[in-house]
Amino acid sequence: MAEWRPRHFSWELSGRVAAIRLDNPSRKNPLTFDSYRELRDTFRALADSADVDVVVFGSNGGNFCSGGDVHDIIGPLIGRPMKDLLAFTRLTGDLVKAMLTCGKPVIAAVDGVAVGAGAIIAMAADLRLATPQAKCAFLFTRVGLAGCDMGACAMLPRIIGQGRAADLLYTGRTMSAEEGHAWGFWNALHPAERLEEEAQALARRLASGPTFAHSMTKTQLSQEWSMGLMEAIESEAQAQAICMQTRDFERAYRAFVAKDRPVFEGN
Repeated sequence: MAEWRPRHFSWELSGRVAAIRLDNPSRKNPLTFDSYRELRDTFRALADSADVDVVVFGSNGGNFCSGGDVHDIIGPLIGRPMKDLLAFTRLTGDLVKAMLTCGKPVIAAVDGVAVGAGAIIAMAADLRLATPQAKCAFLFTRVGLAGCDMGACAMLPRIIGQGRAADLLYTGRTMSAEEGHAWGFWNALHPAERLEEEAQALARRLASGPTFAHSMTKTQLSQEWSMGLMEAIESEAQAQAICMQTRDFERAYRAFVAKDRPVFEGN
């Protein structure tokens, strides 16, 4: 995807790590109809990409994302017929589905505001880093909507627990960075000046690993939500047997025997 040229957010490819940033920092990087579609299409394309192994969804101008644009999305939705409203809510859900099924680990690097759909994008990432200034809010009830948006009622309780998720989804209040870290929403907190560096370092570490196996891990993390324990154990047995056919598995063994570090190639 070296030639990928989105119009509604920035895209950089360094080595095998892609970086995405929303590009309206003066308004805290809101989402529009166009950016929703282009983000969905980008993550769908990543599923077939051979030159990207990890994605970093970063912040811009001290903020991550302020959610759906009040003037470009919320206003135009008022009074629209049900079929149009459902088309929009399915579009937003399709972005989460595309993130979950892109086959690449996604790292959210969150500074400042991550609210509404911005909080959802962070939630849908595999790993989440933040600054102490990060403010995350699932504020849908504050605009007269239900907290069950874009998979929040399914995903958030699995990350931070049912009671804490209910608190955030009913009240729409801001989760502080300290709360989010203590609850396991944020994997780590870093000073703002080091956030990008830490996210990129983590991305490079993942990209240097067994990336085919990482893809299998991501698939299992998503699919096993709807499995019983017995089915999950069998599914993981099959996934691991597939990984045992890769050259990376053999490379790891030979490196261990030689008392060396394996050099993985993703095959």
